Amino acid sequence: MYALNRNEYDAHVYETELKDFLPDSFIDIHTHIWKNTFTPYGASNGGATWTRLVADELTAQQLIGTYETLFPGKKVTPLVFGGCLSDVRECNDYVAESARRYGFPTLLRTDYAMSGEEVEREVARCGCLGLKPYLTNCPPYIPPAELRIFDFLPHEHLEAANRHGWIVMLHIARAARLRDPVNVAQLMEIERRYPNVKLIVAHIGRAYSKQDVGDAFDTLRRTEHMLFDFTANLCSEAIRACIEAVGTERLMFGTDLPIAVMRMYRVTDPSTGFYKNVVPRGLYGDVTSDPHMVESREKSITLMIYEQLRALRRVAAEMKLTDAQIEHVMYTNAKRLLDGCR
Repeated sequence: MYALNRNEYDAHVYETELKDFLPDSFIDIHTHIWKNTFTPYGASNGGATWTRLVADELTAQQLIGTYETLFPGKKVTPLVFGGCLSDVRECNDYVAESARRYGFPTLLRTDYAMSGEEVEREVARCGCLGLKPYLTNCPPYIPPAELRIFDFLPHEHLEAANRHGWIVMLHIARAARLRDPVNVAQLMEIERRYPNVKLIVAHIGRAYSKQDVGDAFDTLRRTEHMLFDFTANLCSEAIRACIEAVGTERLMFGTDLPIAVMRMYRVTDPSTGFYKNVVPRGLYGDVTSDPHMVESREKSITLMIYEQLRALRRVAAEMKLTDAQIEHVMYTNAKRLLDGCR
């Protein structure tokens, strides 16, 4: 079950480090809602496993309460889509129902086997602003290490998105993450072939360490339309590299709720960039089977979302970002994007 427990240390971090740093209103461009009664998607092909330790659902009502708890005194508007490991149709139906009830802007979860015509029908039926493909929703016979973007975001879907000017929220695959030359080449192909697609490269291309960034932005800085979010990304170096390459008007904030309420901080191996989430001992059960998890007896460990915002605050101080630039990242860029798709 989903549970958010905000303690005194969390409140101290928010009040002393984040409250005044954040604008009064901001947009969460990347969050999931689904129920634990939904049918599992089926064969899983890749994707992190530690994320499943935090919650087995996040309902629309729980999401609203989470924002109120995490960000007292602020107004948060989410762009929502279904959970990545649950049945696509059930997720899309629930997201559409939640949009009608609460006014959320939404994206359609897709499956690689959908035709372009089906994608268009479903976007219209559910009232979505675009698509949320996911790397596990791909042909199961492809080894995870060999997955390419077009295996789970086929050209037929991109052609539909280009015709309609839809958002496409893209979580890239492959072990080398953003720096992988296949990923970079295919991102540039999308930029070139589908100029009307509002492509968001989620998590800054899963660049959770400076090694994951590599020299990708030497190429990606030449893009004109591509957007990025730093959802679930706690790496100051990656956030800074993205801003240096494309500016503060193409980077957006997202939470990736519910995993954003994991109590953790992140460390990386300085030689390899391999990351580990440091969590309180015993809080998430037996984590020994997951190489990205390590336990600690420390008491002062706050929530992932606060660590993510701490990373942005460090970058803002280092780069001397203005209040207006911070508001671009937290609100203005996403507001302009969503308004342009309605």
